[in-house]
Amino acid sequence: MKLQALFEKNIKINFPFLIGEKLLIACSGGLDSVVLTHLMKQLECEIALAHCNFSLRGKESDGDEMFVIGLAKSLEIPVFAETFDTKKFAEEHKISTQMAARDLRYNWFAEILKDFKYDYLLTAHHLDDDLETFFINLTRGTGLNGLTGIPKENNKIIRPLLKFSRQEILQYAETNNFKWREDSSNQKTDYLRNKLRLEVLPKFKETNESILKNFQKTQQNLQASQNLIDDYMGLVFKLVISGGSNSYKINIQKLKELPNTDALLYELLHGFGFTEWDDVSNLLDAQTGKMVFSKTHQLLKNRDELILTEISDENISEEFLVPKTGITSPINLKIETSKYIGETEKNLIYIASEKLKFPLKLRKWRSGDSFQPFGMKGKKKLSKFFKDEKIPLTEKEKIWLLLIDDQVVWVIGHRMDDRFKVTENTSEILKISYLKNN
Repeated sequence: MKLQALFEKNIKINFPFLIGEKLLIACSGGLDSVVLTHLMKQLECEIALAHCNFSLRGKESDGDEMFVIGLAKSLEIPVFAETFDTKKFAEEHKISTQMAARDLRYNWFAEILKDFKYDYLLTAHHLDDDLETFFINLTRGTGLNGLTGIPKENNKIIRPLLKFSRQEILQYAETNNFKWREDSSNQKTDYLRNKLRLEVLPKFKETNESILKNFQKTQQNLQASQNLIDDYMGLVFKLVISGGSNSYKINIQKLKELPNTDALLYELLHGFGFTEWDDVSNLLDAQTGKMVFSKTHQLLKNRDELILTEISDENISEEFLVPKTGITSPINLKIETSKYIGETEKNLIYIASEKLKFPLKLRKWRSGDSFQPFGMKGKKKLSKFFKDEKIPLTEKEKIWLLLIDDQVVWVIGHRMDDRFKVTENTSEILKISYLKNN
């Protein structure tokens, strides 16, 4: 059966939701994306092309852009083209050129989907790409999920060519006399993927002509196993996880009661970017306060729990002025006069007005800060206060201070300073409320 018929069948069985939708095709001008464009055009779908010029190959990059624009014109479909200074972006963000190109590409695609109301993005990944990804993940060390390959669907990103080999795609293009662009950088072995594609996998395929067919079957078996794990992990999640939104708490005792504890911990946390798995596992028996970090998250051992939170980008050195009426950002503090002293709470205090001088200052707590906790005579460092109050490190990082000059008036949400309390000599009482939900 010809590729076109197989492709149409694949769409009807696996991607019927694409029919009748507005579709954006990521088109480099290379063989795969050109064939995908023609196949989708044959289905009479509403399509447009999106091309990224990464400015990495000089005139060749510009030639790719002009080719894609010409292809769109010949097929009478819309085209979007954008030029990026990829090397500059990579330097500014301290990432590789490959990662920079990927970030630029997908961020721009997302903007087009949103701004021009396209429903899905189609990419031209095929079976050989999937095999290369399998080997790349294998060399890096990965769990089962990393061996299941490139997903055919990932939210708005769809890969309808994934079950077809590059040879099938090439044969279809040559039969129909399609033109496409060859990327000269694909012939360089500087990158692992190119080295696999050009040197390793061709020899591997020579040992078995059915390697791609067998690989597909292996992928199906691996995915079935992953599905079983996902179903089981859904039950485990309900049993050992609490919290949500900003943080998760893992009950260590309940986790240890289950078989294969380390494997379960990996399945619970691998999606949060952790790589030092021995360190993660060691947290189960570590002292309170020990932490492990990924680029995006932190994992804290706090007594009988592991607490997972996203790393905040807030600048803890920033200070804000607080007038006598209060402040609404970055947190909401309401300041008003009061004729009497009500009951003091963690989020509500009463202060002697004459002891203050406005504007006050608001900032995050810092190492070395100290205050005189309400009801005490001597000073105490905040770090010691937090330890005595059994406040976990993840919560400490969120704590704000209200100050006059460098004196702490209130550890907001926890304890006011005794030196600013209302006495019988107080002439004006101020009520300060921390409004969390506003």
